[in-house]
Amino acid sequence: MNTSGLMPTEYNVLVLPIEVEDKTKGGLYLPDKAIEKEEFGRVEGNLVAVSPLAFSYAEWPDGARKPQVGDRVMFSKYQATEYRGADAKKYWLMKDKSIAGILTDGGE
Repeated sequence: MNTSGLMPTEYNVLVLPIEVEDKTKGGLYLPDKAIEKEEFGRVEGNLVAVSPLAFSYAEWPDGARKPQVGDRVMFSKYQATEYRGADAKKYWLMKDKSIAGILTDGGE
């Protein structure tokens, strides 16, 4: 469900990125600059909203499925605009072509 207060237009999608941990596996806390750098280097998130034109630019082969709201997706690094939603979460607005794939648990 989209609680961000933003509905993408044209060929854009809205992704809620996977949160970056603020400490290492060893228990050391990361400085704010390191966390910020990691946030912009993320490549996974949950697809929250899709514009009506998104993913309509090409014919999809038989058996292929377009990304849909709710999918966990991989996307290109540094290809998004950060947006602070009405729900105070950080979202990324990006072009549909920035979505590189749908992450599955091996069953699809």
